[in-house]
Amino acid sequence: MKVDIIPLREEHALISYKWRNNPEVWLLTGGRPDRHVTVEMELEWIRKAIVNPSQKRYAIMADGTYVGNVQLTDIKDGSAQFHIFIGDTSYWGKGVATEATKQMVDLAFSKIDLKSVYLWVNKKNAAARKVYEKCGFAEESSNENEIRMSVSKS
Repeated sequence: MKVDIIPLREEHALISYKWRNNPEVWLLTGGRPDRHVTVEMELEWIRKAIVNPSQKRYAIMADGTYVGNVQLTDIKDGSAQFHIFIGDTSYWGKGVATEATKQMVDLAFSKIDLKSVYLWVNKKNAAARKVYEKCGFAEESSNENEIRMSVSKS
């Protein structure tokens, strides 16, 4: 399967709003929408997100199909926070998240010139932790529910 990340675009809202309303997608993540998300709400969110200079947001494409999002937020002082989700659950467990994570980390270090990337992952989300470890992230600290992991430019 060919996985690519491309800049997030307005037309992605026509698909991604459905993911925002799927509780299965958010089960092991740190956040979830607090209300039903409409296409219009998702479109407004994308319009704001793609012009925010402290964020880089990308769509994950698997064999040309839009299946999720990957992003860097809070970009400052050579560091950023990493986020990913595969919204199309039929692509879970197929290596898509690993490949998208590798591409985003490479982009962070080679194009954005960051020095480090960090994330928070739910302690119960063993699949995500495995992906992050494969991509070079190491545990830094933890709290009751989450583990902070990071990777630095080599």
